[in-house]
Amino acid sequence: MIGLGRLTPVGGRARRSEGADFPYALALLGAGAMFMEILDATIVVTALPAIADDLGVAPLAASVVVTSYLITLAVLIPLSGWVADRFGVRRVFLTAGLVFTIASAGCAFAPDLTTLVVMRVIQAAGGAMMVPVGRLGVLRTVQRAQLVRAIAYLTWPALIAPVVAPVIGGLIVTHAHWRVIFAINIPIGIVGLAAAVAWCRPAPSSVGRRRLDVAGVVWTTSAVAAAMFAAQEVAADDPRWPVVIGGAIAAAVLGVIAVRRLLSAPEPLLDLGVLRVPSFASVVGYGTVYRMAISAVPFLLPLMFQLQFGWSAVAAGTMVTALFAGNVVIKPLTTGLMRRWGIRTVLVVDLLASVMAFGALAMLGPNTAGVVIAVVLVISGALRSIGFSAYNTLAFADVDAAELGDANALHAAVQELGSAFGVALGAVAVSLFASITVLPAEAYSATYLVLGVVMATCVLGALRLPRTAGAQAVGPG
Repeated sequence: MIGLGRLTPVGGRARRSEGADFPYALALLGAGAMFMEILDATIVVTALPAIADDLGVAPLAASVVVTSYLITLAVLIPLSGWVADRFGVRRVFLTAGLVFTIASAGCAFAPDLTTLVVMRVIQAAGGAMMVPVGRLGVLRTVQRAQLVRAIAYLTWPALIAPVVAPVIGGLIVTHAHWRVIFAINIPIGIVGLAAAVAWCRPAPSSVGRRRLDVAGVVWTTSAVAAAMFAAQEVAADDPRWPVVIGGAIAAAVLGVIAVRRLLSAPEPLLDLGVLRVPSFASVVGYGTVYRMAISAVPFLLPLMFQLQFGWSAVAAGTMVTALFAGNVVIKPLTTGLMRRWGIRTVLVVDLLASVMAFGALAMLGPNTAGVVIAVVLVISGALRSIGFSAYNTLAFADVDAAELGDANALHAAVQELGSAFGVALGAVAVSLFASITVLPAEAYSATYLVLGVVMATCVLGALRLPRTAGAQAVGPG
């Protein structure tokens, strides 16, 4: 595996050596893999009309290119912890990267929709192992006092990729061909694999090999698949509500069965005992709600700018990149903020400011000056960056090394579900409010207010954290 020494407690020696022995190369490699996977999951949305036209299918039929990828990704992520413990982080990461790269080539040269969907499923299978296993390798390598720096590296892809994807996708489709979206993964994947061979050193595992909990796999993946399918159907242009309701009920029933199995199995697929760690449990609960609220924003903004403000796709995509600017500007300061004030204080202040930011988004309209819109989005992006960093650092701050595999897989799975449900919530809210408001733009304003209320529940969760939450990972200010 990639250096599987236990995370050491924060202390003088760890703090002094933090910069000297920090695995920068591994952190960048893990972040790069995450960026490629998230970008690939979101950039295709822009290209769907072009894909449908080129392959001779209806645009709605082409949407399966997106849904098949996301559902496969979410379903297989819970397996990542067991696979990493069984076969080793280095071996799994290299294999997953190779699968992802080969499948990307298959997508680029797919002659029809069926082949493209099959390649997307294989590509997602690689991504489902590549990203969480790569992150696990970094988390098991760093000392506990280095965790906040590692999370800073591993957080930026989730912040930047969904924001820049519409612009990149639009430029590729406009000036090249939709197949280039997948083809560019080939050279990137080759470089990444070469870097992984050079930087990922094999090491003996410190985690015992568990038997595969087959029943746990069946119930857990079935529950996740049903939940993702229902969420994706809600976000469709014309959702089939019987399918949504059926999927939601199935997800709830299967979820209960899965939890009972994981709690009773002698060697469960995911050890839910890690939820006894209060900080991790808070992230799984309130952090997932936070992910829902902020994931809806990049989905709603391009639609609002184009459908209600009357902007072009290029203008809308360019304005959305203001979120990216906010992420970049504040990112170098996030670690210092958490060390100076502590994760709890940073979260409380950030979440309260985020609630107000949703209020500002609700006040935007077709006649709002572009500079005002840009400022609101930059501030929103900065708040996203701080919140993401704080929650992701808190997630693993108090988790023992032996529980990192389960914590990492569970955290990755609920993040995917949170993102999917966030988009679904945004889609349903806009559709509902559009049917009862006089002006179409008011539907988006009302939706942002709803998201603000959702964000306010996270404030309550942050207030319940102890003041020293995550102190071992952040270290003294």
